[in-house]
Amino acid sequence: MNNELNQLDIQDILQLLPHRYPFLMVDRVVHYEMSEERKVLRAIKNVSFNEPFFQGHFPEKPVFPGVLILEAMAQATGILAFRMVGKPNPGELYYFASIDNARFKRPVVPGDQLVLDVEYLKERRGIAKFTGVATVDGEVVCSAELMCAKR
Repeated sequence: MNNELNQLDIQDILQLLPHRYPFLMVDRVVHYEMSEERKVLRAIKNVSFNEPFFQGHFPEKPVFPGVLILEAMAQATGILAFRMVGKPNPGELYYFASIDNARFKRPVVPGDQLVLDVEYLKERRGIAKFTGVATVDGEVVCSAELMCAKR
């Protein structure tokens, strides 16, 4: 893993997440920080017209589904969580426990590069809480609070 630059490529991501095509929503981690003060990660999802859901969402005006923006954020939190505690044990996963205060500001369309910024807030009784913000060209497209449970 490319720790000296605090980046992860797709091979590193595949070691941390169980997701595979067509459901892997993180293409690259461009930065992460693990300090006492904060634990943050920035990831990229390149939105391509070739993705299968665009056939039906929507054929005349393709829009990246909001629920998949949240899924991309959740996958970024999973990567951050596993970077904090180490590589997952066989069969170990992070599951969504809740999504709160999700807000969508504008559509994401083919050709956009979704930048996912997630931050670890706290853990209590095995449930980790994160914040997430997704942007395109510096403009917020979605924000949410995410809680995940390791199982």
